[in-house]
Amino acid sequence: MTTISRAVIAIAIVTSGGACGNSHADGIATAGRADRIDKQTSPMIKVQPIAKEALCVTKGAARIGEPVTQPTLRAFAHDTSGEAASLTFTYRGETEHTRALASGQERRQLGLKLRAANGCNLVYVMWRLDPKPKLDISVKYNPSMTTHKQCGASGYQKVKPAEHIAVPPLVIGETHTLRAEIDGDQLTVWIDDQPSWRGPLPAHARELSGPAGLRSDNLAFDLVAFSAPAEPATRHAGVERACREEDSD
Repeated sequence: MTTISRAVIAIAIVTSGGACGNSHADGIATAGRADRIDKQTSPMIKVQPIAKEALCVTKGAARIGEPVTQPTLRAFAHDTSGEAASLTFTYRGETEHTRALASGQERRQLGLKLRAANGCNLVYVMWRLDPKPKLDISVKYNPSMTTHKQCGASGYQKVKPAEHIAVPPLVIGETHTLRAEIDGDQLTVWIDDQPSWRGPLPAHARELSGPAGLRSDNLAFDLVAFSAPAEPATRHAGVERACREEDSD
C-alpha cells in the first residue's frame, strides 16, 4: 500500500477489549464496508494546538515536541473539549521494554481519548498494529466508577464501523496525524486527511463528558503536536481535573 508521510485521523471510540482492554461485550452496528467511505468528508470541529504545560500526564512521561519512550502513556489536556482531537507523531518503533495490560495482553497501539471523564468512562480511538494495522474504537463505560482500582479492565464495548478503509502500516521515521471527532452520535476518524472510519457510538456515550487526551502502549514516537477544541475549565461538571499519577490499565 502507498506509504503516507502525514496522517490526519478523526476518531470516536467504543471498545469491548478491542482498543484498550479486556471485555466480552458485543460490538454494535453492522460490520464495516471496506473502501466505501465518502472521501469528501472533512472535519467540522475546529481544534488548536495545546500548550506544553496544558498536557497532564497521568502515567508514563511525555512532553509536546519530545520523544515518548516508556511503554505506557496516559494523558489528557486541561481546558479542552473531548468532542474532537488530533495527534501528530513521528513513529520510532516499539519501546525497548514492553508492558502487558491488565488482561495480560501486550498491545502495540497509540491513539486518542475523547470525552475522557476519568479512567473508567471515555471513548478510545486507537491505531492498533496487532495482529494487523487497524483502527480500534471502543467506549469504556462504568457508571459511578472513577478509578482503575474500581473498574479495572471492565466496561469496554467495541464499536464496529458502518464504513471504513484499510489502515496503512506504521513505518519508522514517518510522521502521521490521527484525528477524530464526534458529531451527535457519529464518530469519524481521519488518517492523513483521508476519512478512514465512520460509525455510530452507543447511546450511553452521550452521558460521557470530559477533555481530550492520548494513550499509547509499547510504541515509541516523537510527540510532535496534540490539538483539541478549547473548553472552559468549568464546562465538565464533576470531572476529575487534578493532574496526578494514576494506576491505570
